[in-house]
Amino acid sequence: MRLLIGSFWRSVAYCLHPRVIALSVLPLILMVAASFALGYLFWDAAIASVMGWLETWELVSFLLNWLESIGFGSLRAVFAPLVVLALATPLIVVMALLLVALLMTPAMVDLVAQRRFAALERRRGGSLLGSVVWSLWSTVLALLALLVSVPFWLIPPLVLVLPPLIWGWLTYRVFAFDALAEHASREEREQLLRQNRVPLLTMGVLSGYLGAAPTLLWASGAMFIALAPLLVPLAIWIYALVFAFASLWFAHYLLGALDSLRAEAAAPSKALEEGPPPASEAPPSPVAARGEVIDVQAREIP
Repeated sequence: MRLLIGSFWRSVAYCLHPRVIALSVLPLILMVAASFALGYLFWDAAIASVMGWLETWELVSFLLNWLESIGFGSLRAVFAPLVVLALATPLIVVMALLLVALLMTPAMVDLVAQRRFAALERRRGGSLLGSVVWSLWSTVLALLALLVSVPFWLIPPLVLVLPPLIWGWLTYRVFAFDALAEHASREEREQLLRQNRVPLLTMGVLSGYLGAAPTLLWASGAMFIALAPLLVPLAIWIYALVFAFASLWFAHYLLGALDSLRAEAAAPSKALEEGPPPASEAPPSPVAARGEVIDVQAREIP
């Protein structure tokens, strides 16, 4: 718990580091450029398709007509864009997470290592290719879990629980691997992930809930859809900062745990190398000491 809380506050402080802020600009530029390009090419077609699909549902059509009858007909115009934004959110989150893992995490792990664990040996138990394969496989599993869980989102409590849990699991999988890829061996990585599974998953879930914060901006975009071109880049930057914080949190925690693991492993071997104390330094036994006292007393008797 002490390591968990300590690494949390260190990560908050590191998010204000100029290097971390500068690193977050590149994923932001790439994501904003991709979002506007896709929006320019497919926005109108996506809204028309979603609106046509929604109108085939009698319940949705009845609800929209009822809202129009009571004076809220303007909501019809923003309902489809809101659905499009909601459907695009998982893709935006996944792309932000993967870009942070690819473009920011190695540099931030190196920053943490230089400032706090300069003496920690780099055993390179993971490679860039292994990290990419691991991240993509974890992403596929997370997207499948999201797809399966979509029907349960209609139940109000579950929509606040399931997506953050899935994002948290994905965050834990990706950033835990990347934090140890450079410094830990494969055996050390597997041991640390097994021993710290619960705190790491807790960190991922908390990061997942932080990542759900930009959803509030989507609600604002639904009410003021004209502001969406401004709100989307802001939401993407928040995603990038949240995942940068999560990456720093995992780096601080796992490098600290790795340092402790190696210190514990080195302690018995160091004791064996030193061996027992020399005979001259060993304290005399009680029997020998008693014999010496008796001998001295005997010599003192005239």
